[in-house]
Amino acid sequence: MDRVVGLLLDEDLRALRAAARRRRRVARSAAMAAEALERGGRLVFLGAGTSGRLGVLEAAECPPTFGIPPGRVRAVMAGGRGAVWRSVEGAEDDGEAGRRAAAALRPPDLLVGISASSVTPFVRGALAEARANGVRSVLVTAATGRGLGGLATLVVPLATGPEVLTGSTRLKAGSATKAVLNAITTAAMVRLGKVYENLMVDLAQTSAKLRDRAVRSVAAAGRVSEAAARRLLAAADGEVKTAIVMARLDVTAEAARRRLARARGHVRRALGAARR
Repeated sequence: MDRVVGLLLDEDLRALRAAARRRRRVARSAAMAAEALERGGRLVFLGAGTSGRLGVLEAAECPPTFGIPPGRVRAVMAGGRGAVWRSVEGAEDDGEAGRRAAAALRPPDLLVGISASSVTPFVRGALAEARANGVRSVLVTAATGRGLGGLATLVVPLATGPEVLTGSTRLKAGSATKAVLNAITTAAMVRLGKVYENLMVDLAQTSAKLRDRAVRSVAAAGRVSEAAARRLLAAADGEVKTAIVMARLDVTAEAARRRLARARGHVRRALGAARR
């Protein structure tokens, strides 16, 4: 059993190294995602099977982590919502369903198609529809990249190699894909000002744990005690970024909000503007 587990984990490491070799394309994908959201568009992940479920997971985690409205980051799963929990046989082979799924997309939306094999008809259909509508797209795939250039605006070929369990792309192909999707969304949110230093400053405070994290974030970034951070958050109606600017610049909530508005929501810019 140790040998089996060791082999699986070693192959996952290989897959992550393959993903790291594509960091420039991943960075370009993140920039495209940020641009789409900044211009009022939607970021849509689309796939089938494991690939689709990874897109669902990514879309589900963005609103609470970064405070972005759920409708702005979405996921489409071949076979519909029920296919997230139970396989819908043949759904991935329906290219017309993929086209229908992407039919409502318009610039500045961004479609991120996810297909380990790169040949999934559902994903290819969606990418073709996006292209016909002038919508930019990214294809994240574990294939080598040969002959894929015309499928999407940008292809991110991870070339993770054969799976330990032949054909089971839920293994290292899935691990590499998850790492890339994490990098795309997180880097995009950094660019949009939803991260300051290493802190999530737009998180949705929907639980005791997240409310406590908000206090600790204000304390750390605002350079104040946790008691002071709680008072600042209360005065800022729970807005972490506003509370940080209040703490650092000793201004009212309204003044902090004005600074943040001029800085397009970026804490670093809001603080920097005060020094000039």
